[in-house]
Amino acid sequence: MQKRKLGTGGLEVSALGFGCMGMSFGFGPAKDKQEMVALLHAAVDRGVTFFDTAEVYGPFVNEELVGEGLAPFRGKVVIATKFGWEANPADGGKWNALNSRPEHIKEVAEASLQRLKVDAIDLFYQHRVDLNVPIEEVAGAVKELIQAGKVKHFGMSEASAQTIRRAHAVQPVAALQSEYSLFWREPEETVMPTLEELGIGFVPFSPLGKGFLTGKIDAETKFDSTDFRAIVPRFTPENRKANQALVDVISTFAKQKKATPAQIALAWILAKKSWIVPIPGTTKLSRLEENLGATQVELSAEDVRALEDASSKVKLEGARYPAFHASLVGR
Repeated sequence: MQKRKLGTGGLEVSALGFGCMGMSFGFGPAKDKQEMVALLHAAVDRGVTFFDTAEVYGPFVNEELVGEGLAPFRGKVVIATKFGWEANPADGGKWNALNSRPEHIKEVAEASLQRLKVDAIDLFYQHRVDLNVPIEEVAGAVKELIQAGKVKHFGMSEASAQTIRRAHAVQPVAALQSEYSLFWREPEETVMPTLEELGIGFVPFSPLGKGFLTGKIDAETKFDSTDFRAIVPRFTPENRKANQALVDVISTFAKQKKATPAQIALAWILAKKSWIVPIPGTTKLSRLEENLGATQVELSAEDVRALEDASSKVKLEGARYPAFHASLVGR
């Protein structure tokens, strides 16, 4: 497995990371814990060194799973987690309130260290920008945690270029995590030029379009009530039917390259920039191996251009987020 660098502070990770959220949250019922621990071990055995979680996934249980599953590999893997949410007691304890106040960030860090069973958090992302707290204060709080040896690198998620610049001036940002795939290319215009200029890495989540680009989801697919996609406008049956044209384009390229649609979608991201590290998630060993196969698919500049030309002709239908979630991105 090739390595890639995120930021300028020496953070080196496998070219393909692993998004752990779906093991216990977001895409249907939580999976069997021991099976997921075995899958984490399988990922490490195959060269993956970069794992992504967050306190809000579950909540808490995903961090606990990752902490237990990766305990045998301390010092050999990089674990990223996130702060920035607070359960709202007025709403039955639902996690729909943002909180990036410095004292809260420090409390979250202590709790995450315990759940992850680590002495320092490798990469600590602000999960969503909190407009009630100046980003300079957020970056300053993480800087203090870095100085105290409790955090190694600072990250942001779904932030705007302007906010990234302000944070970076206080504490260098190692990576931005945001959605990016052939299904959602907006970051190319909104943030990627800034990331390149400042030397910040990019960690795309949902690089397979929340599974849509694998070709395994169609208009007839039924989502569990606990599956986030059940409330995503882009995933209504009508929109899935319309957006199938994009999957068809990717599938055509996959046949030419003797690869799967998922591998082409990931290979495209890997070919875009050397400082991009996608984090596809899965709960199945076969899918993990398929995803890792993308690192062996070579796409030339001409291949990338042809894929983009063909896919950009497809008019994609539906917003990528419901209204509340959409209001929290690009701040």
